[in-house]
Amino acid sequence: MQKVFLYTDGGARGNPGPAGIGVVIQDEAGDILKEISKFLGRQTNNWAEYEAVVLGLEALKKMFGVAKLKEMSVEVKMDSELVARQLSGKYQIKEPTLFPQFIKIHNLCVSAFPHIVFTHIRREQNKEADRLANRAMDGCTA
Repeated sequence: MQKVFLYTDGGARGNPGPAGIGVVIQDEAGDILKEISKFLGRQTNNWAEYEAVVLGLEALKKMFGVAKLKEMSVEVKMDSELVARQLSGKYQIKEPTLFPQFIKIHNLCVSAFPHIVFTHIRREQNKEADRLANRAMDGCTA
């Protein structure tokens, strides 16, 4: 089974404050297939972490199509332990603003990602996604 890695990061300066996301999509060989950096306006860091996963999964859907994704293994790697554990069903979601984000990801997983796992990694293992998130926040005008 083909495997793809989705490194995601989201952040906000001020929490809430100017927020951005970074996403790096890699194949099994470690080759970068796509990078995403996007400014989100004023958001919280946890909302931005969720949005990074949403945008990463949507990018995978566009790149590979649903039929191929159903035969692929996807590992989402993020340095937010809270979000990784919420998406893995280990933690409850207590913040009401995160419910819509969680549902978006849940629906994407049900429709196109039957072989997906969410993994918490250390910040130093997520440098590229972090760089892209910071670039998005640095380029903001808010």
